[in-house]
This record gives sequence, structure tokens and C-alpha cells, in this order.
Amino acid sequence: MLHIEDLRVEISGKEILSNVNLHIPEGETHILFGPNGSGKTTLMHTIMGFSGYKVTRGRIVFKGEDITDLPINERARMGLGVSFQRPPTINGLSTRKMVEICATGGPVNVDQLAEQVHCTPFLTRDVNANLSGGEIKRSELLQLNAQRPDLVLLDEPESGVDLENIALLGESINNLLNRGIRRSAKSRHIGVGHTRKKSALVITHTGHILDYITADRGQVLNNGALQCSQNAREILKWIREYGYNECYKCAN
Repeated sequence: MLHIEDLRVEISGKEILSNVNLHIPEGETHILFGPNGSGKTTLMHTIMGFSGYKVTRGRIVFKGEDITDLPINERARMGLGVSFQRPPTINGLSTRKMVEICATGGPVNVDQLAEQVHCTPFLTRDVNANLSGGEIKRSELLQLNAQRPDLVLLDEPESGVDLENIALLGESINNLLNRGIRRSAKSRHIGVGHTRKKSALVITHTGHILDYITADRGQVLNNGALQCSQNAREILKWIREYGYNECYKCAN
């Protein structure tokens, strides 16, 4: 689904990512750990194709096609979707209209999708206007459900979300990725598995989202490179016990 080779990225002439190699197979969810300022969001925005992120070396291959130089709109049409950590408010554009615009695969039942993520009251509001952190995250997932991307990029989905909303977000993310197993703090395996085709890269700082979604692999971003590719829960356990500094020593 996604293959990144020796990626180097600069922002305003400063190198942020120096040696990123990443492979996400079809149907897998990968977790990206790293302290604040380590370049996690830079990597995600570079994959999506946002301006200001200059690729100086390497390439990004999505579904077998080199997209390194493609504009963001073409990447979205190919099946890349993103949920921001802090998405902007868009005045003058209703959430309902935004969801209709996101439906690149054809018409969707907006009301049905909104009901699934408890967003029905927000459909007539401007995008993200006067919404809480959890409500904004649900609105982002509503838009992604309409877009139906093949690879989903989620930037700290649990950030600013209370416990009640994070459980709903986890269930919504699993549904978006066609993953029938839902994880919760009380029960690790609920539901019946479905065919998994969609992939995801999830940035998390606290790791709380792992109590609610199923992850296949985890990696740590260190000094502009990805390290320590293994079970995401084992990485999180190590980070919580020893911190990122010890995690880096282990990787080296």
C-alpha cells in the first residue's frame, strides 16, 4: 500500500527527516511514536503532499505508483486521506456540504454516516465551528468515511478527547479500516472480523488510542529516521517505563 525509500525532507531549508524508510502492506495499521517535535506530523504531511515540505531525496510510492511529486488533490483522488490533529475552522462551508465534497467515490448517505459517528447535530454548522475536541475528531472521521480512502493518516486522534469520545473514535476508526475487532479498556476482543483491505498510519504521543484500535506494527521516529519496528504495545510499554531516551539507546 505504501512504500517510502530513504526519504529526506526540509522545511524552510532545515532538514527535519533525514532517513525515513517505511513499508505498510495492504490491510495493516502502523503506529508512529515519538516525542513532540520529532517530525511525526512532518512525515504525515509529506506523505499527503502539503506545500512547504520539500523532499530532497528518496521517494514515496503509493499502490505501486511514485507520488513524490504529485499534488495533494491527486493523492486524495488516488485514495490517501488524512485526519488532522488541529484542523481549521472553515467559515461559510457547512459540514454537510464538506462531507458531500469528500465523497469522491460517488454519492453517499450523509445522514446515515453522520449518525454512525454522532455528528448529526453538526451537519448544518460551518466545518469545525464551535466544536469541542472530541466533536472535531468525529467530524474528521465523518469526512473520511465519505471519502473512503485506501490509506488513512491519523494525527493524534486521541488528542483533546475525553474517555467517552475516545471509545467512540476507536470504534469509528476500526469501522473505517474495515477491522471488525474492536479493542476497549475492559475487553480486548469484541465483534467479528471482516476482510481487511484499508491501511493506516496513526501518530500517537500518549498511546491511549491503542486501547481502542487494533495495530499491526509500531515504530519510533528518532533523529529523522524510523527505528524499532515491532509490536506497537511492546514499544509503548517500553516508552512508558523507560522514556524515549532509553528507547533510542535500545534501537542503537
